[in-house]
Amino acid sequence: MPNFCAAPNCTRKSTQSDLAFFRFPRDPNRCQKWVENCRRSDLEDKTPDQLNKHYRLCAQHFEDSMICRSSPYRTVLRENAIPTIFDLTSHLGNPGRRRKRIKELSEEEIRTLKERKLEAVIPLQENHQTNNNDVEIQIEIEDSEECASMTEEERYNKDYVKSLFEIVLLMGKQNISFEGRNFKNHSGVYTPDNFQALLEYRINSGDEVLRRRFEMLAVNQEYCSRFQQEQILEVCESCIREEVMRDVRNSQFFSIIVEDAVDLAGEEQMPIFIRHIDDANNLHEEFVGFLPFEDDAEFMAVNFLTTIAEKWKLNMEYCRGQSYVASSRLSSKMKVVASRVLQKCPQATYTLCSSCALNIWLAKSIPVTGVSVVLGILEDIFLFFNKAPSLQEELQNTITGLFMDNIDKGNELKEILRSEWTSRHDTFEIIVTLLHSLVLCLDRVACDNSFRWNTGITSHAFVLSSALTDFDFVVTIVILKNALSFTRAFGKNLQGQISDVFSAANSLTAVLHALNEVMENIEVYHEFWFEEATTLAAKLDIPIKLPGRFSRMQHMNLQSDLTSENFYKEALSMPTIQHVIQGLKEIFSEQHLKALKCLSLVPSVMGQLKFSTSEEHNTDLYKYDLPSPETLSAELHCWRVKWKHRGKDVELPSNIFESLHLPDIKFFPNVYALLKVLCILPVFKVENEKFETARKRLKCYLENTPVEQRSSQLALVNISYDSKHDLDVMVDTYMKMVANKVHFESMSPHSEIVEEI
Repeated sequence: MPNFCAAPNCTRKSTQSDLAFFRFPRDPNRCQKWVENCRRSDLEDKTPDQLNKHYRLCAQHFEDSMICRSSPYRTVLRENAIPTIFDLTSHLGNPGRRRKRIKELSEEEIRTLKERKLEAVIPLQENHQTNNNDVEIQIEIEDSEECASMTEEERYNKDYVKSLFEIVLLMGKQNISFEGRNFKNHSGVYTPDNFQALLEYRINSGDEVLRRRFEMLAVNQEYCSRFQQEQILEVCESCIREEVMRDVRNSQFFSIIVEDAVDLAGEEQMPIFIRHIDDANNLHEEFVGFLPFEDDAEFMAVNFLTTIAEKWKLNMEYCRGQSYVASSRLSSKMKVVASRVLQKCPQATYTLCSSCALNIWLAKSIPVTGVSVVLGILEDIFLFFNKAPSLQEELQNTITGLFMDNIDKGNELKEILRSEWTSRHDTFEIIVTLLHSLVLCLDRVACDNSFRWNTGITSHAFVLSSALTDFDFVVTIVILKNALSFTRAFGKNLQGQISDVFSAANSLTAVLHALNEVMENIEVYHEFWFEEATTLAAKLDIPIKLPGRFSRMQHMNLQSDLTSENFYKEALSMPTIQHVIQGLKEIFSEQHLKALKCLSLVPSVMGQLKFSTSEEHNTDLYKYDLPSPETLSAELHCWRVKWKHRGKDVELPSNIFESLHLPDIKFFPNVYALLKVLCILPVFKVENEKFETARKRLKCYLENTPVEQRSSQLALVNISYDSKHDLDVMVDTYMKMVANKVHFESMSPHSEIVEEI
């Protein structure tokens, strides 16, 4: 959605001009001066916040001396900049021209405006004439005086640091690890690490600043210490994150998504994503960094809130949603974090994440060892068959052979295997159906005598085959398949169209009723489930027995009358159903269900309900986010009437995204505000895939980077490789940061950096 200039007789918009567009300032006094100079009476009754959010002026209305361009990507105004260049008369020669309303001024008001313009412009013009070159290189307006007094040596230092930043950013974007073979071999020859190798390449390619800096150093001396590299990387991470956070703050409301912990060079870190709406009403999901996993849940909750509020400077009062995808080991701790966030921010609704199927989320939260083992094996199988096309081909051939009497089913399974089948709502049904094919295929690979695969693949295939043919694995996947069959359709709807999500919100009671009935009759249900597991095991010649770990732990105390069927009922079936019921109650709180029922605002859902909806009682959750809550009831009535009596050729918008982009949506300010807040909740999927690339890029980074070479800072640079970062700002930030840590005794061509310890 383009920005339009608010100046009278100005028709410029951002999509048709290279000019910068500036928001009205939030400062009341300065904002009032902007409005007075614009001479638009319709802006006088608006608050500074409303003007800042909805109105812009293009750079054409400011003196050149009031604008600073620190880089091709960054154009800023001076802190006291006032627009003074306006066309207030061109409409007079063309009375029919469509124009913004211009306020007629008296002679006294015109004289006051002229005096104010002179007062603002003259000192800036004088400063511009004497410091014109310095204004062009300044990074921030408040630093202009400092830049004007830079010596030749200081400029040299800045250029040197800038070269280092360019190398670090290149390494981050290309996912080149800083780790290297930085050592002397037996012959005493020094082998540089990756950073130093790139630095030398740049010197040899003609970087004069770097050449002058390092030409006199010994051949086996470090050009740039690891400490300095880490400092530079820290600044890159901070500046890139700040660019994202600036957009989040401008959009006001946001939601937080925390993914399962990953291993970064031996440390468990949790990826953090932020959802927000941009000025064009597009939903974005951005990766903003990692938070360390802590054993103490309370400490982790405090660290979580402190990092977001103090380090990342997000106002948690505007957090409207939170979601956590975690394994069974982490899920209990993340529930503590969620509860602490809700205590501090009652409107931060705890929801499911659209990227995670409900059944997978429920399985991960079941604190049963066998379930965690099964989830790990499934992920290992998925990665194994994606190692090479030849392995996928072998599995497909196996499926073809086993499903010769049901070709359609075989083709369906082969199509499923081409997708992320371990993340689906019916994953456990798929693995039960595929078990015979997987075992047979793995055995063929493990016993291959044609040397088609290397020993690493054959040995891995043997290990996986052994895991799949353990009765504990078989009975666990069968029980999970049956226990989660009651939530399968419900979970599928949550990842479907908006009308399906709304239907799911109204069917939760029926799902819980069915699960409670299973719990009351668990002996009967478990008998059927166990029989299915034993039949499947017999088909694969798998012996039916108690888990070896259980037998070893019990040893002398093993009950003589304890059967496998009773053991799995107590150890697996009952806790699984109990935790599924508890998990549904926790994630679908009254607050969450109210938010989902607000989807009746979407026209397609209203049509499905025959326009007889009553949304007002559900919108209480967001009453303080509405611009005019007192008119909500009348506005909702008008909204329903609008769509009920639409023309025959008018289609009902089918989702929140389409509703937000309606040309007349802003005539319904309360509905508009409600839809914007709803849109950022993690339970709803991002409609436009180009705004959800961060998650895929993170996955790609983790898959392509060895654990010992992973870095939280490099990951952010790599994932945000297309962000519009300002290199000059990064360099300036770094030089300020190290001012108290590193003493630049003299950074002339023959000097060295001395680190203060």
